[in-house]
Amino acid sequence: VQLQASGGGLVQAGGSLRLSCAASGRTSGSTDRGWFRQAPGKRREFVAAISWDGTVTYYAGSVKGRFTISGDNAKNTVYLQMNSLKPEDTAVHYCAAVYRGSIDRLQVGGTDYWGQGTQVTVSS
Repeated sequence: VQLQASGGGLVQAGGSLRLSCAASGRTSGSTDRGWFRQAPGKRREFVAAISWDGTVTYYAGSVKGRFTISGDNAKNTVYLQMNSLKPEDTAVHYCAAVYRGSIDRLQVGGTDYWGQGTQVTVSS
């Protein structure tokens, strides 16, 4: 499975961005997907995850109520809508995937596939 992340950029505090994670490959339609982020000097942290059928979602406490993860199975793409962005959301954001039915692993950083990162910068 190959993951292609996009949508990062520079935005002012309070603004919004939408990240996309497009999957390709033979088993790309059979994965639970998630987002992680890593700020300079910090460890990579879990942000959000969604099951392959969209029925289960998880969020980190720091983004709950501001970020929404969703998926479009027809496009094999998962989105992360980020609203009310704060300077502390500044980080490289990574898309990740695990085999279907393993979404709980994403919450603790377990992944089977990583995508390349996309930079999100929020200015104050």
